[in-house]
Amino acid sequence: MALNITQKLIKDHLVSGEMIPGTEIGLKIDQTLTQDATGTLVMLGLEAMQLDRAKTEASAQYVDHNLIQVDNKNPDDHLFLHSAARRFGLYYSRPGNGVSHPVHMQRLAKPGKTLLGSDSHTCANGCMGMLAMGAGGIDVALAIAGEPFFVKMPKVWGIKLTGELPDWVSAKDMILELLRRHDVKGGVGRVIEYYGPGVKTLSAMDRHVIANMGAELGATGTVFPSDKEIKRFLKDQNREKDWVELVADKGATYDIEEEVNLSEIEPLIAKPSSPGNVVPVSEVAGTPIYQSYIGSSANPGFRDFAIAAEIVKGRQVADDVSFDINPTSKQMLTDLVNETHIASLLQAGGRLHQAGCNGCIGMGQAPATGRNSLRTTPRNFPGRSGTREDSVYLCSPETAAASALKGVITDPRSLGWDYPKAKEPKQPTIDEKLLDKPLPYEEAKDVVLQKGPNIASIPQMDEMPDEMEIPVLLKMGDNISTDEILAGGARVLPYRSNLPEISKFTFEIIDETYYQRGKDTVDQGGHAIVAGYNYGQGSSREHAALAPRYLGLRVALVKDFARIHWQNLINFGILPLTFVNKEDYQLLAEGDVLQASGLRDKVKAGKEITLTIKGKNQKIKAEHALSARQIEIMLKGGIINWAKDRAVK
Repeated sequence: MALNITQKLIKDHLVSGEMIPGTEIGLKIDQTLTQDATGTLVMLGLEAMQLDRAKTEASAQYVDHNLIQVDNKNPDDHLFLHSAARRFGLYYSRPGNGVSHPVHMQRLAKPGKTLLGSDSHTCANGCMGMLAMGAGGIDVALAIAGEPFFVKMPKVWGIKLTGELPDWVSAKDMILELLRRHDVKGGVGRVIEYYGPGVKTLSAMDRHVIANMGAELGATGTVFPSDKEIKRFLKDQNREKDWVELVADKGATYDIEEEVNLSEIEPLIAKPSSPGNVVPVSEVAGTPIYQSYIGSSANPGFRDFAIAAEIVKGRQVADDVSFDINPTSKQMLTDLVNETHIASLLQAGGRLHQAGCNGCIGMGQAPATGRNSLRTTPRNFPGRSGTREDSVYLCSPETAAASALKGVITDPRSLGWDYPKAKEPKQPTIDEKLLDKPLPYEEAKDVVLQKGPNIASIPQMDEMPDEMEIPVLLKMGDNISTDEILAGGARVLPYRSNLPEISKFTFEIIDETYYQRGKDTVDQGGHAIVAGYNYGQGSSREHAALAPRYLGLRVALVKDFARIHWQNLINFGILPLTFVNKEDYQLLAEGDVLQASGLRDKVKAGKEITLTIKGKNQKIKAEHALSARQIEIMLKGGIINWAKDRAVK
């Protein structure tokens, strides 16, 4: 049977289950990626498992999120992560080396392999012909220990690309076009696979841009072929030996098919406060801006900075515009310096920041209150920038640079001059000085983990109760993101290894009273939350499940879930239920009390569970989508208890 690329990758790594969409499969994981906002819990998990050494082909710990050092918390955690990487046999990318996704692409990604990362944008490395997926930290810890990764077999969404991007239009506009068509739920339960003659016109880094924001569509992953362009990229990185060709078989088919003519795409922009709120730039042209931001894993390539530099070269950004430049890797920054692009950006009024995630996750560069920020980042969820009532637009580097010059949102085609060409350096820099290789085992086994005072162990979680009578503390709408459940940014992320402290920020964007109200339910049996569609979209941060669980959350009842957050809820013993009849959402209000009896047997016996609204004489039919393995995890109260029980046996 002719196979597409996704099917080939899954077939080559399948260790359990069948390739039937919607059923659970287990996959062998070749590589893992962790970053410092999620890595501390991963490393604590490896310590708890008493892992001797990573069992993957390559695992890397990156420090790219928490780079601001206003006190001891972040540097202490960096020391812990460094010691853990040395102890368990991981690569360690030091602060300043760059954002995990492009650095991994440059130094470690290999076509034909699987990659699991504790970051939702891990899917970016699907540009290399990999099956790259984001997951919660506990799932990544298990993969490092040699366990399979379990996921529902996705449908494969084949997107045929034709034509070629016009001048003033780039890869960011291509992925924004998909978000315009399908919004933030369009890719749920799917791997997006690109094919067709238009693929050849996209560079490896263009493909990275597109694959990165597959996460914003809710996709399990994105896959591009490993072709001559990927071979060229690896050759430039002095890694040509890692290249293998990986293309779809002739006659391969897809579960869903679509076509995009690249030649017809125009400059696009996502308005506040969703990546799916996409319109043509021309529709909002003239809107004043306070900030124009270049960089992030959604526009990490040399050309993304070089084209912005060429647009502003010899010119000056508008008064009162903060023109923020965020390089994505140290070696790429060196190339931008050597090619004089950094000089052009600075002379135009740019502000140069260190190589890292920075403002993309609210770690600095927060916009002023009531002002518009124009960014090449992947997300614009409410408050993600670090400013609570922010107004963030997402766009291409071309649009960001043109708008910086004019002081208002500007369609770059209206600038009135020829489209500049940004040439790649003839000999790209290769720099591994800030990427420490795994220690030999004889050295690694004697490394002692260095724990600062901010690291607190995860508390014991109890098993799922058989009887529940719990209040609904929050009722929310559609597309609630993990940034709204538990914010990132400079205020919050330094506590990522201290659950009691980080839990104080839970749901604060939605309801500042939640923390205390949730805490009051812990000894009373806990509580529930209710929400609409696509609950938990966005970041893979498991703190968005762990912190509510610490505050007593036992049931999340919604219309449907985002994939990674759904798995994280299971991992920490929160029962994820969906409405059988979506209109029953209207029956519930904050303060209602949900009752369930014989819950453990009902979860084991079938998918449907009936909940009673106390005092209203109303019943709600809900259902779960747990596999037999996940039911075991849920009954135990989460994956940590489940793993401990397996170890004892």
